Amino acid sequence: MTPLDLDANATEPLRPEARAAVLRALDLGGNASSVHGGGRAARALIEAARAEVARHAGAAPAEVVFTSGGTEANAMALHGLGTGRRLLVGATEHAAIRAAAPAAETIPVRHNGTLDLDALAVLLANGPPALVCAMAANNETGVRHPLEAIRALCAEHGALLHVDAVQAAREDVPRADSLALSAHKLGGPPGAGALVLAPGLHVPPLIAGGGQERGRRGGTEALPAIAGFGAAIAAPYDAARIAALRDAIEAGLREIAPEAVIAGQGAPRLPNTSLIILPGAPAETQVIALDLAGVRVSAGAACSSGKVARSHVLEAMGFGELAGCGIRVSLPWNAPDDAPQRFLEAWAAMRNRLSSRARARAT
Repeated sequence: MTPLDLDANATEPLRPEARAAVLRALDLGGNASSVHGGGRAARALIEAARAEVARHAGAAPAEVVFTSGGTEANAMALHGLGTGRRLLVGATEHAAIRAAAPAAETIPVRHNGTLDLDALAVLLANGPPALVCAMAANNETGVRHPLEAIRALCAEHGALLHVDAVQAAREDVPRADSLALSAHKLGGPPGAGALVLAPGLHVPPLIAGGGQERGRRGGTEALPAIAGFGAAIAAPYDAARIAALRDAIEAGLREIAPEAVIAGQGAPRLPNTSLIILPGAPAETQVIALDLAGVRVSAGAACSSGKVARSHVLEAMGFGELAGCGIRVSLPWNAPDDAPQRFLEAWAAMRNRLSSRARARAT
C-alpha cells in the first residue's frame, strides 16, 4: 500500500497546477532581465505570478519581492526593518526567525500557544521602538496568533510588525509591515518565496546584484519555481474537508487514548494540523514506528538535519518533559478520505506495543 503522508507542514505535495506551470516555464526558458522576445515572455510569467501572490496577500504587485524561500524572506525583513530597533520575537517562532535574531527579546506564549498580549504590551511600553516578529500560525501546533490585536499594539507603540506566514500561506492574513511566504508550503515547488512589504517600506538587499526585484534582491529570478509558486497560491483549497479529517483523527484519539494530549486544542488552529502528545513515548520512537507502519509524520519542524529533539514550541507552552513526546500530524491538500482510519489504526497499534513494553519492563 502507498505510504500515508501526513507531514504536509514539512512540505506539501506538488499541485498539478504548479507542476504544469513549472514545465511551461522550463520549456520557455529565457532570462527575465533580457529585453528581447524570450526575455519579455519570461518577465510576463514572473509578473503574472507576482500578481497572484499580491492578490492573495491583499497587496500591490510592486510590494512583492521574490526570494528563494521563507527563510530568506524572514532574514530580509529582520535585517532590513530591524536595523536600529529592538527585536521582539515570539517564543514559538520558527528557527528561521530565532536563528536570525539570537539576541532578540522573547515574547512568551500562553499554555494554548497563543502570544501573551499582556506581556507584549509591557515589552513594547518599556523600551525604544521595536520590530515585533509573530508568526501567523505555528508550524508544529497549527495555533494561530491574534494578529489583529498584535498589530494594534504595535501601532500604539510605534513598532513595526513582521509576520512569518509561511505555514499559513493559504489563510487570510491581516496586512503587516512585512509578510513572509513560501511556495512549497502550499503545493508549489521548493526554491521560491516572497517578502510582501507594506506600501512605502523599503529594505536593502541581502544579495546585491543586477538590480532585479526593483533593486531589492539581486540574482536571476528562478523562473520555473516562481511560476509554480503563482499557480499554487491561486489553486483552490478545501479547508472544510481537511478540517473534518483532522477532527475525525482527534475524536478517534480521545476514544482510543484518553491520556493523549492535543497541544493547542481550543485555540484557533490551522485546519490540517494536530500535535499529539503520548506521555512516556519519545517522539523519535513514535515517528519511526509509524513510518514502519506506512504512516509518515514528524516530530516538529523539518529544519534540523533530520534530528529529533525536544520541541521548543511545547517547552514554551509549558509542557515540560512532555515536550519530547509530541508528534505532528499535518494533512496535505490531497489527503485521502480514509486518512483518519489508517492513521488511527497505526497509532493505536503503536501505542499498544509501547504500553506492553512499558508493562514488561515494570515487572
